[in-house]
Amino acid sequence: MPQVLSKPATIREQVSEAEWAARVDLAACYRLVDLYGMSDIINNHITMRVPGEPEHFLINSHGELYGEVTASSLYKIHHDGEVILRPHNDYGINRAGYVIHSAIHEARPDVNCIVHTHTRAGMAVAALDCGILPISVTALRFYGRYGIHEYEGVTIYDGEKPRLVRSLGDHDLLLLRNHGLLSCGRSIAEAFNIIYNAEQACQIQVDAMGTGAALVYPEERIRREVAELFVPGVRRTFGELEWPALLRRLDAIDSSYRL
Repeated sequence: MPQVLSKPATIREQVSEAEWAARVDLAACYRLVDLYGMSDIINNHITMRVPGEPEHFLINSHGELYGEVTASSLYKIHHDGEVILRPHNDYGINRAGYVIHSAIHEARPDVNCIVHTHTRAGMAVAALDCGILPISVTALRFYGRYGIHEYEGVTIYDGEKPRLVRSLGDHDLLLLRNHGLLSCGRSIAEAFNIIYNAEQACQIQVDAMGTGAALVYPEERIRREVAELFVPGVRRTFGELEWPALLRRLDAIDSSYRL
């Protein structure tokens, strides 16, 4: 009798339902970051803690465009860098992405998703001594509520991890000097909402400063009142209401991220 060769198990067959749902959401986030013009070819990273496995997180394969990422093409790794489950494409993991994201996932158990971007506007504002100026309602969300990490070169050394964590503190947004932005969320929906609004704030600032006209600032009382309204738990978890609508938009364009 001829030997019957069994097919290798698919990624979905090797993970829990909760992890698969997280993978679908994370792949969607990669696609949405690309859709909204915040990707950088194959660079940058978005990570998601595996539900029920706090020491493991999911990260992209360093060789795929954001628009190519699917639920099955993500790596599952341990905080210490050990690969727990690798996708069939197996391009490998970017070292800088691992260092940044593992440091925060390990130090901040409240953070389940991290989004890091390299947009022109985000890097431009990261190169300004003034940081994010409180000149728009979008920027006021982050007034007094983001960290700053000074540039130390390409983030490939574990020694930078504690400094990254200190720079972030208990904030959900980190401005990486000369580098870009990083958002943290309790959910993937929240992390995407934060990075989207932070990028918008930076773009508005670059546009306004580019006119050469004098900038108008709201009075201090207004700045603090608006910032307070965006503190988690004060009104609602931002991003949760928007997320299903974003998935509907993505599905109408291309639902292959679910594979």
